[in-house]
Amino acid sequence: MDRLLYVAMNGASRALQAQGTVSHNLANASTPGFKAALSQTEATNVEGPGWQSRVHASAAEGGYDALPGAVRTTGRSLDIALQPGTWLAVEAADGSTAYTRAGNLQIDVNGRLQTASGAAVLGGGGAIGVPPAESISIGRDGTFSIIPLGVGGGVNAEIDRIRVVQEPAAGMVRGVDGLFRPSDPAEELQPAGDEAILSGALEQSNVNPATALVSMIEQQRRFETQIQLMKKADEHAQRTAELLRMR
Repeated sequence: MDRLLYVAMNGASRALQAQGTVSHNLANASTPGFKAALSQTEATNVEGPGWQSRVHASAAEGGYDALPGAVRTTGRSLDIALQPGTWLAVEAADGSTAYTRAGNLQIDVNGRLQTASGAAVLGGGGAIGVPPAESISIGRDGTFSIIPLGVGGGVNAEIDRIRVVQEPAAGMVRGVDGLFRPSDPAEELQPAGDEAILSGALEQSNVNPATALVSMIEQQRRFETQIQLMKKADEHAQRTAELLRMR
Protein backbone atom coordinates (compact mmCIF):
# COMPACT_ATOMS: atom_id res chain seq x y z
CA MET A 1 0.00 0.00 0.00
CA ASP A 2 2.84 2.35 0.83
CA ARG A 3 4.25 1.74 -2.65
CA LEU A 4 1.01 2.88 -4.30
CA LEU A 5 0.92 6.01 -2.13
CA TYR A 6 4.54 6.78 -2.90
CA VAL A 7 4.12 6.43 -6.67
CA ALA A 8 0.89 8.47 -6.69
CA MET A 9 2.38 11.21 -4.52
CA ASN A 10 5.46 11.38 -6.73
CA GLY A 11 3.34 11.55 -9.88
CA ALA A 12 1.15 14.32 -8.45
CA SER A 13 4.23 16.35 -7.54
CA ARG A 14 5.66 16.09 -11.05
CA ALA A 15 2.30 16.98 -12.63
CA LEU A 16 2.18 20.14 -10.50
CA GLN A 17 5.70 21.01 -11.60
CA ALA A 18 4.78 20.57 -15.27
CA GLN A 19 1.71 22.74 -14.72
CA GLY A 20 3.91 25.47 -13.31
CA THR A 21 6.13 25.37 -16.40
CA VAL A 22 3.14 25.60 -18.74
CA SER A 23 1.69 28.49 -16.68
CA HIS A 24 5.01 30.31 -16.96
CA ASN A 25 4.98 29.85 -20.74
CA LEU A 26 1.41 31.12 -21.03
CA ALA A 27 2.27 34.18 -18.95
CA ASN A 28 5.02 35.00 -21.47
CA ALA A 29 3.07 34.27 -24.65
CA SER A 30 3.27 37.96 -25.58
CA THR A 31 6.84 38.60 -24.36
CA PRO A 32 9.14 39.45 -27.31
CA GLY A 33 11.91 36.91 -27.87
CA PHE A 34 10.69 34.54 -25.15
CA LYS A 35 11.61 30.87 -25.57
CA ALA A 36 9.15 28.35 -24.14
CA ALA A 37 10.48 26.40 -21.16
CA LEU A 38 10.36 22.60 -21.27
CA SER A 39 9.70 20.35 -18.27
CA GLN A 40 11.48 17.04 -17.85
CA THR A 41 11.83 14.35 -15.18
CA GLU A 42 14.34 11.58 -14.64
CA ALA A 43 14.19 8.39 -12.60
CA THR A 44 16.61 8.12 -9.67
CA ASN A 45 16.95 5.41 -7.04
CA VAL A 46 15.88 6.28 -3.51
CA GLU A 47 19.00 5.81 -1.41
CA GLY A 48 18.84 4.37 2.08
CA PRO A 49 19.33 1.22 4.15
CA GLY A 50 17.75 -2.01 2.96
CA TRP A 51 16.67 -3.19 -0.44
CA GLN A 52 16.39 -0.44 -3.05
CA SER A 53 12.84 -1.05 -4.19
CA ARG A 54 11.78 2.56 -4.78
CA VAL A 55 12.51 4.85 -7.72
CA HIS A 56 11.92 8.57 -7.44
CA ALA A 57 10.96 10.78 -10.40
CA SER A 58 12.93 13.95 -9.84
CA ALA A 59 12.93 17.21 -11.75
CA ALA A 60 15.59 17.59 -14.42
CA GLU A 61 16.78 20.52 -16.51
CA GLY A 62 14.29 20.61 -19.36
CA GLY A 63 15.92 23.32 -21.39
CA TYR A 64 13.92 25.48 -23.76
CA ASP A 65 12.26 25.40 -27.15
CA ALA A 66 14.83 26.88 -29.54
CA LEU A 67 12.43 27.40 -32.45
CA PRO A 68 12.35 31.06 -33.56
CA GLY A 69 9.19 33.06 -33.00
CA ALA A 70 7.32 34.92 -35.71
CA VAL A 71 8.79 38.29 -36.72
CA ARG A 72 6.41 41.24 -36.59
CA THR A 73 7.16 44.60 -38.20
CA THR A 74 6.73 47.50 -35.79
CA GLY A 75 8.46 50.42 -37.51
CA ARG A 76 9.93 51.50 -34.18
CA SER A 77 13.59 52.49 -34.52
CA LEU A 78 14.62 50.79 -31.25
CA ASP A 79 13.00 47.45 -32.07
CA ILE A 80 15.29 44.79 -33.52
CA ALA A 81 14.78 41.18 -34.57
CA LEU A 82 17.78 38.86 -34.58
CA GLN A 83 18.54 36.26 -37.21
CA PRO A 84 18.11 32.63 -36.04
CA GLY A 85 21.18 31.30 -34.24
CA THR A 86 22.31 34.71 -32.94
CA TRP A 87 22.07 36.36 -29.51
CA LEU A 88 22.14 39.92 -28.21
CA ALA A 89 24.80 40.57 -25.55
CA VAL A 90 23.63 42.35 -22.40
CA GLU A 91 24.96 43.06 -18.92
CA ALA A 92 23.40 40.93 -16.17
CA ALA A 93 22.64 42.25 -12.67
CA ASP A 94 25.92 40.81 -11.35
CA GLY A 95 27.93 42.61 -14.04
CA SER A 96 28.60 39.49 -16.12
CA THR A 97 27.78 39.13 -19.81
CA ALA A 98 24.56 37.33 -20.65
CA TYR A 99 22.44 36.97 -23.77
CA THR A 100 18.85 37.43 -24.87
CA ARG A 101 16.64 37.33 -27.96
CA ALA A 102 14.40 40.15 -26.73
CA GLY A 103 14.84 43.08 -29.10
CA ASN A 104 12.40 45.67 -27.68
CA LEU A 105 15.09 48.14 -26.63
CA GLN A 106 14.70 51.44 -24.83
CA ILE A 107 16.79 54.33 -23.51
CA ASP A 108 16.62 55.07 -19.79
CA VAL A 109 16.75 58.50 -18.14
CA ASN A 110 20.54 58.31 -17.99
CA GLY A 111 20.85 57.72 -21.74
CA ARG A 112 21.73 54.05 -21.40
CA LEU A 113 20.50 51.63 -24.07
CA GLN A 114 18.80 48.69 -22.39
CA THR A 115 16.29 45.91 -22.84
CA ALA A 116 12.71 46.16 -21.60
CA SER A 117 13.77 44.25 -18.46
CA GLY A 118 16.49 46.83 -17.67
CA ALA A 119 19.62 44.95 -18.79
CA ALA A 120 22.21 47.22 -20.42
CA VAL A 121 22.90 46.42 -24.09
CA LEU A 122 26.60 45.88 -24.77
CA GLY A 123 28.62 47.28 -27.64
CA GLY A 124 32.26 47.24 -28.60
CA GLY A 125 33.32 49.09 -25.46
CA GLY A 126 30.77 47.94 -22.90
CA ALA A 127 27.34 49.37 -22.16
CA ILE A 128 26.07 51.69 -24.89
CA GLY A 129 25.32 55.28 -23.92
CA VAL A 130 23.09 57.37 -26.19
CA PRO A 131 23.40 61.19 -26.30
CA PRO A 132 20.24 63.28 -26.90
CA ALA A 133 19.20 62.68 -30.49
CA GLU A 134 16.65 63.79 -33.05
CA SER A 135 16.50 60.32 -34.60
CA ILE A 136 18.03 56.88 -34.11
CA SER A 137 18.88 54.15 -36.61
CA ILE A 138 20.26 50.64 -36.23
CA GLY A 139 21.99 48.99 -39.15
CA ARG A 140 21.81 45.33 -40.11
CA ASP A 141 25.34 44.87 -38.78
CA GLY A 142 24.35 46.40 -35.42
CA THR A 143 25.74 49.88 -36.07
CA PHE A 144 23.94 52.28 -33.74
CA SER A 145 23.73 55.78 -35.24
CA ILE A 146 21.98 59.00 -34.28
CA ILE A 147 21.36 62.48 -35.60
CA PRO A 148 22.46 64.56 -32.60
CA LEU A 149 19.92 66.90 -31.11
CA GLY A 150 20.42 70.53 -32.14
CA VAL A 151 23.08 69.75 -34.77
CA GLY A 152 22.20 71.00 -38.23
CA GLY A 153 22.83 69.17 -41.48
CA GLY A 154 21.14 65.90 -40.51
CA VAL A 155 24.45 64.05 -40.45
CA ASN A 156 24.42 60.61 -38.80
CA ALA A 157 26.92 60.06 -36.00
CA GLU A 158 27.91 56.46 -35.27
CA ILE A 159 27.75 55.80 -31.52
CA ASP A 160 28.69 52.13 -31.22
CA ARG A 161 27.98 48.70 -32.66
CA ILE A 162 25.56 46.46 -30.83
CA ARG A 163 27.24 43.20 -29.89
CA VAL A 164 25.51 40.21 -31.47
CA VAL A 165 27.11 36.76 -31.29
CA GLN A 166 26.59 33.40 -32.89
CA GLU A 167 25.09 30.62 -30.80
CA PRO A 168 27.84 28.40 -29.34
CA ALA A 169 28.17 24.80 -30.46
CA ALA A 170 27.29 23.54 -26.97
CA GLY A 171 24.11 25.62 -26.91
CA MET A 172 22.74 27.98 -24.28
CA VAL A 173 21.16 27.57 -20.86
CA ARG A 174 18.63 29.91 -19.26
CA GLY A 175 19.41 31.32 -15.83
CA VAL A 176 17.00 32.20 -13.04
CA ASP A 177 17.12 35.82 -14.23
CA GLY A 178 15.67 34.80 -17.60
CA LEU A 179 18.91 35.55 -19.46
CA PHE A 180 20.91 32.95 -21.36
CA ARG A 181 24.53 31.90 -21.02
CA PRO A 182 26.72 29.39 -22.89
CA SER A 183 26.41 25.80 -21.68
CA ASP A 184 30.20 25.67 -21.80
CA PRO A 185 31.46 28.84 -20.05
CA ALA A 186 34.92 28.31 -21.54
CA GLU A 187 33.68 28.46 -25.13
CA GLU A 188 34.44 31.72 -26.88
CA LEU A 189 31.44 33.15 -28.70
CA GLN A 190 32.03 34.45 -32.21
CA PRO A 191 30.57 37.71 -33.57
CA ALA A 192 27.56 37.35 -35.84
CA GLY A 193 27.73 38.39 -39.47
CA ASP A 194 26.87 41.75 -40.99
CA GLU A 195 23.24 40.74 -41.65
CA ALA A 196 22.30 39.68 -38.10
CA ILE A 197 19.77 42.41 -37.27
CA LEU A 198 16.46 43.46 -38.76
CA SER A 199 15.59 46.94 -37.50
CA GLY A 200 12.01 48.05 -36.92
CA ALA A 201 10.80 44.52 -36.18
CA LEU A 202 10.40 42.19 -33.21
CA GLU A 203 10.64 38.45 -32.78
CA GLN A 204 7.55 37.27 -30.94
CA SER A 205 7.37 34.60 -28.26
CA ASN A 206 7.48 31.06 -29.64
CA VAL A 207 4.81 29.91 -27.17
CA ASN A 208 1.72 28.50 -28.89
CA PRO A 209 -1.16 29.44 -26.54
CA ALA A 210 -3.49 26.74 -27.90
CA THR A 211 -0.89 24.00 -27.44
CA ALA A 212 -0.03 25.30 -23.98
CA LEU A 213 -3.69 25.28 -22.91
CA VAL A 214 -4.10 21.67 -24.09
CA SER A 215 -0.96 20.74 -22.15
CA MET A 216 -2.36 22.50 -19.06
CA ILE A 217 -5.55 20.42 -19.25
CA GLU A 218 -3.54 17.21 -19.69
CA GLN A 219 -1.40 17.95 -16.64
CA GLN A 220 -4.48 18.80 -14.59
CA ARG A 221 -6.05 15.45 -15.47
CA ARG A 222 -2.85 13.62 -14.60
CA PHE A 223 -2.78 15.36 -11.24
CA GLU A 224 -6.40 14.45 -10.55
CA THR A 225 -5.68 10.82 -11.48
CA GLN A 226 -2.83 10.65 -8.98
CA ILE A 227 -5.03 12.17 -6.26
CA GLN A 228 -7.71 9.53 -6.94
CA LEU A 229 -5.08 6.80 -6.59
CA MET A 230 -4.03 8.23 -3.25
CA LYS A 231 -7.65 8.23 -2.07
CA LYS A 232 -8.05 4.61 -3.21
CA ALA A 233 -4.93 3.63 -1.32
CA ASP A 234 -6.31 5.27 1.80
CA GLU A 235 -9.65 3.47 1.40
CA HIS A 236 -7.90 0.12 1.00
CA ALA A 237 -5.80 0.77 4.07
CA GLN A 238 -8.91 1.57 6.14
CA ARG A 239 -10.70 -1.60 4.97
CA THR A 240 -7.63 -3.70 5.77
CA ALA A 241 -7.55 -2.20 9.27
CA GLU A 242 -11.24 -3.03 9.75
CA LEU A 243 -10.67 -6.65 8.73
CA LEU A 244 -7.80 -6.94 11.17
CA ARG A 245 -9.96 -5.54 14.00
CA MET A 246 -12.70 -8.13 13.24
CA ARG A 247 -10.23 -10.88 14.08
